[in-house]
Amino acid sequence: MKKKIVVLGGGTGMSHLLRGLKDFPVEITAIITVSDNGKSTGKLREEFLTPAVGDIRKVLTNLSPLPDEIKSIMEYRFDTYSDLNGHPIGNLILTGLQNQNNSLKTSIEYLSKLLDIKHKVLPLSEDYLTLMARTTDKEVITGQAQIMKSYKKFEKIYYKETPHILEETKNAIEEADLIILSMGSLYTSIMPHLICKDIIKTIDKSKAPIMYLCNIMNQPGETESNKVSEYVSVLNKYLGKRKINIVIANNKEISEEMIKKYEKEQKELVLIDKKNLEKQKIELIEDDLITLEDGTIKHNGLKVSSIIFSYLMR
Repeated sequence: MKKKIVVLGGGTGMSHLLRGLKDFPVEITAIITVSDNGKSTGKLREEFLTPAVGDIRKVLTNLSPLPDEIKSIMEYRFDTYSDLNGHPIGNLILTGLQNQNNSLKTSIEYLSKLLDIKHKVLPLSEDYLTLMARTTDKEVITGQAQIMKSYKKFEKIYYKETPHILEETKNAIEEADLIILSMGSLYTSIMPHLICKDIIKTIDKSKAPIMYLCNIMNQPGETESNKVSEYVSVLNKYLGKRKINIVIANNKEISEEMIKKYEKEQKELVLIDKKNLEKQKIELIEDDLITLEDGTIKHNGLKVSSIIFSYLMR
């Protein structure tokens, strides 16, 4: 019997993880945020009043076993002077399917069949959701893209609307052998899940360990100078009775050249603070998790996936 893994997240980090994890003998359910309002996704949201599809598209592409030449069609962005400019084909397909059958979940199922995906992808909600943030200096910011660009420290993240969580999403969490909070933006990829009361209630019912895959680099403003234990503290504040049990974190230092490059973007390496993690009763699994893609630091998805699978097989 394959172990069941539920991954909560969104964005590029989650896609990198699933690209590696999909080939292991596990049953994955990926639950994706739907409040992104930037770029192509934002335009389609406003025009058709639908949940965001961009992160879902990335996850579907990375979970597909089809050749890269075929998968690249999903990611192809139009470069034109018309209204199609900047839209990836995958976003248009998902939006078209939603218009046809009035269900994002069903649209994902159709596209999963076309892409020969063996795992399950679910939207966090089928609602049109607006992510909100209150900063430590009491400014209220509306919209996920605006939150990301604000470079502020946040006091509270919440939705303008009340999200309705799919029953299938709740069932997947209850039945999971492992719940993973994916790497990615702390406040706009992971937190959108944890501000849903139904998600927290369901995690509290689950017996699965909660694993957090910590980011390699801090984000300017929102997580500036954070160490691993500080990421855990923020997430635990939003979690319910059950808290994070395991953290996977990078212990590899980066070159002076990369330090200088990321300093220009006001980003620095997330450092492991073992004593604080011990106080939090967190099991730490550390390793060299860095890979370089197009000159940028990314998680080595295959290595992270191997660590996750080894943990499950204990």
